[in-house]
Amino acid sequence: MSTKRVGDIGEELAVKFLEEKGYIILDRNYRSRFGEIDIIAKYKDYYIFIEVKTRRFISYGRPAEAINSVKINRIMKTVNFYLSHKKIHDCNMRIDAIEIFIKNSKDIQINHIENIVYF
Repeated sequence: MSTKRVGDIGEELAVKFLEEKGYIILDRNYRSRFGEIDIIAKYKDYYIFIEVKTRRFISYGRPAEAINSVKINRIMKTVNFYLSHKKIHDCNMRIDAIEIFIKNSKDIQINHIENIVYF
C-alpha cells in the first residue's frame, strides 16, 4: 500500500472518529500558499485545525513526531489565512493532531492530541 493511500485512509478514519465525537467537519485538505490543513472542524464554540498523521509501522516513530516546528509554522500561517479568507474574527481555536496506527484492517488505533499549539 502506498504512503499516499495510507494517508488517505487515515484521514477518512479521522473524519469518522471526529464526527462520532460530535465534531462538525467544515473543510478537508484546505490549501493556501502557506501549506495545507488536513481537517477543519467546529466543536462547541471552537474552530479546530487538525493535522492527521498515519503510520503502518511504529519503527519510524510516533506519527505526531513528524509534526516539527516547520510544519507547525506552516499550519499556523494557513490557519490565519483561512480565518481571514472566511472573515472569522475573535474566535476560539486550537490546533490538534490525530495519530493513526494501522496494523491491519482489524487493528487500528486512533490517538487524538488536543492543543498541540497554544495561541
